[in-house]
Amino acid sequence: MAIQENAVRTKAKTCFTLFISSLYISAITFGSGYVIVSVVKKRFVDELKWIDEAEMINLIALAQSSPGVMAANAVLLVGYRTAGAAGAFLAVLGVAIPPLITISIVSFFYNALRENAIVSAVLKGMQAGACAVICDVVVSLFFNVMEDKSRRTAVKITIMVSAFAAAFVFGINVILIVLFFIFLGVIWHFASRTGKAG
Repeated sequence: MAIQENAVRTKAKTCFTLFISSLYISAITFGSGYVIVSVVKKRFVDELKWIDEAEMINLIALAQSSPGVMAANAVLLVGYRTAGAAGAFLAVLGVAIPPLITISIVSFFYNALRENAIVSAVLKGMQAGACAVICDVVVSLFFNVMEDKSRRTAVKITIMVSAFAAAFVFGINVILIVLFFIFLGVIWHFASRTGKAG
């Protein structure tokens, strides 16, 4: 009985931490969905140590390739990974509350704020900050991939360079790039399993 009570208490504490962390992350993060990746990594990988960097990369890949908002997808997957369905629900609820409050307030004052030079300058500054945060997470995850000394490193680097070239040089739609590499990953997985079985 005591063990069950401890397990329930631990899960409740984890769920509460997930909710508060998601609420905090959403409240302080401005910019696209990719900005949240850096903050999620710092909180759940570096501070709480609930998941490692390799798993974080996998969760972000899943969040990006799933339909819906990137930020909500990312915290949903982290929440589900750490505390099941309840954790996923509370994490998404936490990440949804600050934007709902902000949008509700902004909608009342939209006409007054739309032409305001100060608001415009603040938004431009936030864009620059968001760019810096995205660069930080890209460099951090890139060096994490480079630390892997297995032969898969060459494959990972090839995929990164190819995806970058496809999107920014040739202007291929990001959805098509993601779908192509999902397809490639599935083929690679079954080919390696067949090779091991043989």
